[in-house]
Amino acid sequence: MAFLTLRDVRKSYETPRGPHLVPIAGPGPDRGMVFQNYSLLPWLSVFENIYLAVDAVFPDLPVGAKRQRTEHWARLVHLGDAMAKRPHELSGGMRQRVAVARGLAIDPKVLLLDEPFSALDALTRATLQDELARIWLERRKTVVMITNDVEEAILLADRVYPLTPGPGATLGPEIPVTIPRPRSRRHLSLEPSYQEARRGITEFLLKARHSRGTVLAPSPSGRGFNGG
Repeated sequence: MAFLTLRDVRKSYETPRGPHLVPIAGPGPDRGMVFQNYSLLPWLSVFENIYLAVDAVFPDLPVGAKRQRTEHWARLVHLGDAMAKRPHELSGGMRQRVAVARGLAIDPKVLLLDEPFSALDALTRATLQDELARIWLERRKTVVMITNDVEEAILLADRVYPLTPGPGATLGPEIPVTIPRPRSRRHLSLEPSYQEARRGITEFLLKARHSRGTVLAPSPSGRGFNGG
């Protein structure tokens, strides 16, 4: 099951007359993207991978300003000492940090994350979740994230929209997450808002699966569900 988590989307696109919907005809610099598989150019260094995006979006910016912006975002994801390294010299977590820095360095209105931490081990995933939450608190960017992890959705999101199963998947109801920030994963399960959000997500998924005649069972990881 996938969960679509949205941060401040309504705040970013609402006008006094209601939601302002902008048609999307193709890729653009107003949307940053972080993929599941890093998508870094292997022959470029950490600095050069980020700089390439900055140079493409801000071609008229002085070279010194481009370098400063690139170094700023590399340091913000704690890669200041690794800027000269190439992707093959980095761990999976460090590569994903580069991808996040590259996505944010172009100053997008919306950052799109497609299961960015799903291929990482549990410790690295938790570290990057905390890093993303920290960066969001500092920069307040709109973030749209796809995740299969219920805990991750509740930890990071202000609102969760579960997806219905099947090829014709649609968005389910908005499930608000009102846990105060910054959030502590250690005490997360003790929050009434956590329990309410988790119950809402689980009940929706169970109902959606059962309506399709599919048996739902907990996944081995305990973070989601498998259909059988």
